[in-house]
Amino acid sequence: MRAPSYIGQVNDVDPLGPLDPDFAARFVRDLRRPPCQLYLVSPLEVGGAFPDRLARALDAGPVAAFQFRVKGVDQHAAAKLAEPLQAICAASDVAFIVNDSISLAKRLGADGVHLGQDDGDPHEARQALGLSAQIGVTCHDSRHLAMEAGEAGADYVAFGAFYPTTTKEAKHRAEPVLLSWWAALFEPPCVAIGGITPDNAAPLVAAGADFLAVSGAIWSGDEAAAVKAFARALTSG
Repeated sequence: MRAPSYIGQVNDVDPLGPLDPDFAARFVRDLRRPPCQLYLVSPLEVGGAFPDRLARALDAGPVAAFQFRVKGVDQHAAAKLAEPLQAICAASDVAFIVNDSISLAKRLGADGVHLGQDDGDPHEARQALGLSAQIGVTCHDSRHLAMEAGEAGADYVAFGAFYPTTTKEAKHRAEPVLLSWWAALFEPPCVAIGGITPDNAAPLVAAGADFLAVSGAIWSGDEAAAVKAFARALTSG
């Protein structure tokens, strides 16, 4: 297993300049926003017994969304892997989101798509998937990228990584104050991602995260126990 690392981390200078360091201290979560919710991201291997693991996770506690994320397979193979997982999500009323691929999301009739900075734009996704699709955009640690995504019609923005992670190489390190800034000024939800566990989730929830996107903390062990632990973490505040 690759050790947690921020090797190659990029801290681009945000065109908007630095945030006021006291912003986070002054932030108070708006109680009109829904409570923070859990957003599961799949491991890269989703064949074999994984559908049973997903069903077990969704039965264990509240989950708002599931992101289907596979790499290195063609669209036909990806669709075949996705179909049973999509059915499990539908049965549990969990949004099924496709990572990176607008065309795969359209083929599956998915609930939405999550776009990286190099995976197309929200306008393109909206035209392909329709008005009801949930379109998310990775914005790393950048307020500028988040504002661009919002202006382009994204339904949510994702910031991170907040903590060291082994799920993918983390080139950007975000601070919780970024969540506070977004939640204080904008209506669309913000998603926190990167190395999040039940033990370190509280500062992100307090900072204003609307969703916690988690992968390794769920699938590296007992998925049902992990979902239950997150449910406790999300309600303890």
